[in-house]
Order: sequence, then structure tokens, then C-alpha cells
Amino acid sequence: MTPDLLEQGARRAEHMAALHAGKSNTESGGRNASAGRIITPGEVDTTHGRILYLEDVSVSFDGFKAINKLSLDIAPGELRCIIGPNGAGKTTMMDIITGKTRPDEGTVFFGSTIDLLRYKEAEIAQLGIGRKFQKPTVFEQLTVFENLELALKTNKGVKSSMFFRLDSAQSDKLADILVTIHLADSVSRMAGNLSHGQKQWLEIGMLLMQDPKLLLLDEPVAGMTDEETARTAELFLTLKGKHSLLVVEHDMSFIRTISEIVTVLCDGSVLAQGTLDQVQADERVIEVYLGR
Repeated sequence: MTPDLLEQGARRAEHMAALHAGKSNTESGGRNASAGRIITPGEVDTTHGRILYLEDVSVSFDGFKAINKLSLDIAPGELRCIIGPNGAGKTTMMDIITGKTRPDEGTVFFGSTIDLLRYKEAEIAQLGIGRKFQKPTVFEQLTVFENLELALKTNKGVKSSMFFRLDSAQSDKLADILVTIHLADSVSRMAGNLSHGQKQWLEIGMLLMQDPKLLLLDEPVAGMTDEETARTAELFLTLKGKHSLLVVEHDMSFIRTISEIVTVLCDGSVLAQGTLDQVQADERVIEVYLGR
């Protein structure tokens, strides 16, 4: 979730608590109603067949090279799986893509024309890149419906948020996403009462409400039951084609279910790439990651 959305969620939760307590407090005080708006996102140019492109990207922390001449590209609608040992640079790579970390050198483009290194973290989210961390970030004191409503791409000013009402198109979109994330029967449940897997799905739904073109998903099935993992695989295969997905995961059975191309990272660069069978048979991958 983006920082402005987190702030709005906290504000919304406080407002709901006040209403439930019978209070009528409102927020005012000269805040600009459009302060939460970053930029108007444009179309992502994918005419060259790539939605994400990294070339020779490197970054060091206190002398340690976390990313080392990393080059990677993702096609529109592709579901790419990223695997590798701890410390391989998987999380740092996503930090660079989303603007949380600035590389020392290299090129990072979203489509053919958007240089992501020119944008801040919140602006990159507005451009159409959504990121889900391993631990679900939902507003547990709000309902499933309220979480999804809050995530809509709308004016995030205080006054606009307080008096916002869904129009018919937005209501239809929310209903469709509820079905997609397997929570249509839980629309009125408090998010805090959902299972771990359901919270993961809800956060994915919140990202989908923002119309992302690229989704970065960090260990999405960690801690899930077998049934939840299977339904998550089904969800990702449904999203494939409509969105581009970059999935970091250690669960090989899950990877096998959803993957076409698997990229193996090690020491901050690409060690191997291909189908899961191909990378699992690679002696270098066996040595550094899979074990003998």
C-alpha cells in the first residue's frame, strides 16, 4: 500500500470509530483537498513488447553489493516468478522498481518511455505499479467493503473522502473484484476477523482497485493453508494477461502451478532463467539454492 493510502485508512478508521461512538467530530483546518493527488497517470507504452525493463542495475549498502549488474525484462501480461536464496537481492530489486531504494547505477523503465528513477515511491504507485509485501497490510478495524472502497483511485483529500459515494461503475468494479479475490461472501466482515490467507487476498483486491498494470508480490502464500495456496494460484492465473505479475516465492509446488518463466537470482544478479524444470536441473542453481 502507498503511504497516502495508509494515512487515509487511519483517518477513515478514526472517523468510523467516532461515528460508532455517537460522535460528530469532523476534520478541517485548511488542508488542501487535493493534497493526496500525485500525478495523472498516462498510458504505458508497451509497443516494444516489454512493460518492465532493468539493465545493469547495481546498488551497494555499506560496501555490500546487494544488486550487481542486474538485467531483467517482463512482457505485458506475463506472470514471472523470481526465486533464489536469502540475500539474493529479490526484495532489493522490488525496492528499486517501486522507488524505495535508488540504485547506484543502471536503467529502470516502465514501458518504453517512463524512467522510474525519476519518480518517487508514491508517484510510481500512481503510475500503475502495485506492490504487496509478505505481511498483509489491511485496515483490520474496517470491513472488507470499506477496505476496497478506500483503495479506489479517487481524490484523497479529507473533505472528498468523508463525503465520497460509489457510482454505479465503481460499485460494479468492487463487486467483480470481490468475486475475483474469493471474498464475495465476506463483504461485511471486519478485516481483522479474516484468516491470514483472506487478508492476503483482500490486500491484492485493494491493489486491483487501483488499476495496476504491474503487480509485485512478495511471498504471497507464506503462512497459508494448502487450500488457501491452491485458491491463490487460481487467483494469480486469473489475473495473468490482464495484469503483469512479478511473484517472489519459495514454495516450489506453488511456483510449478503458476509459472512459465522462472528467474533465479543469486548475489544480486540473474543466475539462471527458464522453465521450472530447466532451472531445477541447472547445476549452478542446485549448488547455491536447491541443494543436492
